[in-house]
Amino acid sequence: MRILSGIQPSGPLHIGNYLGAIRQYIALQQGNDAYYFVANYHALTSVRDAARLRQYTFDVLTDLLALGLDPERACVFVQSDVPETTELAWLLTTVTPMSWLEKCVSYKDKVAQGLPAEHGLFAYPILQAADILLYDADLVPVGQDQKQHLEITRDVAERFNNTYGPTFKLPEPHILPQVAVVPGLDGRKMSKSYDNTIEIFDDPKTIEKKVRRIVTDSTPVEAPKNPDTDNLYQLFALFADEEERAEMARRYRAGGLGYGEVKKRLAALIAERFAEARERRAALVADPARVEQVRQAGAERARKTARIVLERARQACGVG
Repeated sequence: MRILSGIQPSGPLHIGNYLGAIRQYIALQQGNDAYYFVANYHALTSVRDAARLRQYTFDVLTDLLALGLDPERACVFVQSDVPETTELAWLLTTVTPMSWLEKCVSYKDKVAQGLPAEHGLFAYPILQAADILLYDADLVPVGQDQKQHLEITRDVAERFNNTYGPTFKLPEPHILPQVAVVPGLDGRKMSKSYDNTIEIFDDPKTIEKKVRRIVTDSTPVEAPKNPDTDNLYQLFALFADEEERAEMARRYRAGGLGYGEVKKRLAALIAERFAEARERRAALVADPARVEQVRQAGAERARKTARIVLERARQACGVG
């Protein structure tokens, strides 16, 4: 089964990225033909500094390798290293009705958040369709909020196939397991746009400092507390094992537990979870030639697949 997914290099990866997607990517590389890429073309809609984008691209590639994506099991590459992507995006654009893109919720949401209403943002689903169709993907891991974009990919592929004959495989969504919303430091969903994140590769002291900033209510230490409505506990539960979760919930309800104690334990759990990955990342950063070697090998493998599909599409529509 061929798996395809990408992640934008728009800033440091945080624990919400890991819990929501990356750990599933790592699991899915076992026993599948997996393709995972750093989506730096997509990042151009929000990152407008060349040096910063290059650094973010290196950082995310390094992060993914440190977290467990294995170049021996999966094709790990950078989107812009496969120029076939943008050519296929143009071929797909020529058959895509404007009305389909106008209905995209993601575009409207991002404009509402303050991003400029530019063509790159508007046509984002077409570039995403090219990413997917270019590799004959069978399954695309997506969150529920990204399902609409995959539906557009399928619609565009079907329209191209109906216009020019059978060309593209229709991918299926692999809906990632629903993770309880990962709360950020302010209680809202953890997001770079809210500046409320805990980065995966923060050092233990920085993690502890950030965890201390998690907003809690003013319930006295001696009073019982409800773990089901407490953002701090919800984050704690994502890192503790079942036994520790149950014991902490019991102590919440019994009273006599201070939020400071919970924060201290949460910081330790987060630091422990990523300790080995931090060591692997430090080794990779110290050996950038190794990261570059992985990048080049991934690009070569990705382009080998992409050329076959692109040429198929070129021949179908008459430009091959």
